[in-house]
Amino acid sequence: MVNQRVETVNQEIHMSNRTEGYVTGVMDVISFDLGEIVLDTAAGLLRIKGSKLHVKSINLDKQRMEFEGNVNNIFYSDSKAMKRKNLMGRLFG
Repeated sequence: MVNQRVETVNQEIHMSNRTEGYVTGVMDVISFDLGEIVLDTAAGLLRIKGSKLHVKSINLDKQRMEFEGNVNNIFYSDSKAMKRKNLMGRLFG
């Protein structure tokens, strides 16, 4: 019998002075613009809202994304609804 090890991916958010930070456990970047960054993370769909937002770096192999800008809100949202909205935007936007 083969022993299979299941690796648990943690998801963390680190931020400094609401102007820069990084997120770990990033599986995919769904969308980003100056007002919002949407990430698919190990803990669910994460939305970062603000102004002048910029993705400084993304490394999906290391599951890490760095950002900067003025952060007003960070929250998790319904992943199915957001992915459906994103798909419709790509098709008809």
